[in-house]
Amino acid sequence: MPGRWKRCTKGCTPPAGEERRGKDVGEGDNLGLLRFLTPSDAPRRILTVEGSAYLPALHLLYPAAELHAVEAEDEKIADIPAELNVQTLCLDYRETPLPYPRESFDILLAPHGLETVVNPQDIAAGLGTFLKPTGFLLISFTNIRYWRILEELMGGHYRALVRRLFAKAEFEILLAASFYKDVLFLPGGGEAVPASFAQRLRAAGFEGPNDMATEVWLVQAWRSTRAVARLKAEYTPEIRRQLVTLCRRLEYGIDPAENRARLRALCQEAGITPRYLAAFTRETIVHREDFRAALTDEKGWEEYAAFLDEDWEKGEAEGGAGDEE
Repeated sequence: MPGRWKRCTKGCTPPAGEERRGKDVGEGDNLGLLRFLTPSDAPRRILTVEGSAYLPALHLLYPAAELHAVEAEDEKIADIPAELNVQTLCLDYRETPLPYPRESFDILLAPHGLETVVNPQDIAAGLGTFLKPTGFLLISFTNIRYWRILEELMGGHYRALVRRLFAKAEFEILLAASFYKDVLFLPGGGEAVPASFAQRLRAAGFEGPNDMATEVWLVQAWRSTRAVARLKAEYTPEIRRQLVTLCRRLEYGIDPAENRARLRALCQEAGITPRYLAAFTRETIVHREDFRAALTDEKGWEEYAAFLDEDWEKGEAEGGAGDEE
């Protein structure tokens, strides 16, 4: 029943009447979501949601990681190699809320995770709550504009009876509405459109993005922008809170001499470099010239000012202040 969950044991099976829904991992994307990842010995917490086929590769990429897996079928749990030491749960995430604390994971991997849900935005937003501020979601979806799907539709068929298909533009909007800040897409396989069928598509008015040879889109969605995520990864939340408070007080001209002294002391104690401060303020400060004037009203900040000018100029194309808190 909704709201209940149980840890998988030998006899754990999905509720009566429930069947496996969605695409088996590896059929459509061939573990393609690994393309977003780079090996690391850093300790991480990683959760797969109906993506346990990825676990051996994740263990190789992140040998120090704490791995978790959620599957709707006991058979999928049983297939996970014991030597991976994966913490497992048997539940259907479509029906039952995941029982993890907020901000538990660095990476959450859910291949085709929105294709078989009633409300994709609710599920996408809910998954995001389990990510740390520096974490990201890896997900994939079948491209409704893939030429073989269009060919079937032209023939009067739609065979994906229990799945949602998405177009790339709408999926990006869905993730933005679900509070993800930065989204990357990679094509995940497919076949070239035959010339004869391409002519039929053009005659039928199919224009726009040239994505009809892409069967599956692979997606990385960050909870923060990548720039802010990098900043958050370098210092503790408490240091960042102090830093943003002092910078904003200087920005608005509040006790500048006192706050310059406090900022200098914080930079020295925490090892905050001029380059980091420049990148940090580019993401947090709105009135940049006011901040720069307040900072450089005293000697000793010349090196910081040089980095401010360089970094802010480089970041102009990226827009204004970010989401660092």
